Amino acid sequence: MKGKNVNVVLSIYDVLGRKATTLVNAEQSPGNYKVQFNANTLASGIYFYRITAGKFIQSKKMILLK
Repeated sequence: MKGKNVNVVLSIYDVLGRKATTLVNAEQSPGNYKVQFNANTLASGIYFYRITAGKFIQSKKMILLK
């Protein structure tokens, strides 16, 4: 059984909830993907990433060290 394509959004937010950047915003088929994240414009600190794919939504914390 093949999965259907869904819109995938992967965004990075700062600790105050402001969107820092969007890394992915495209329709994709099910599978594994890699994304390059260039954080040169961001300061060290705590950030959150949120991925939305169809009905799936997940947020996690990450620490950026420079």
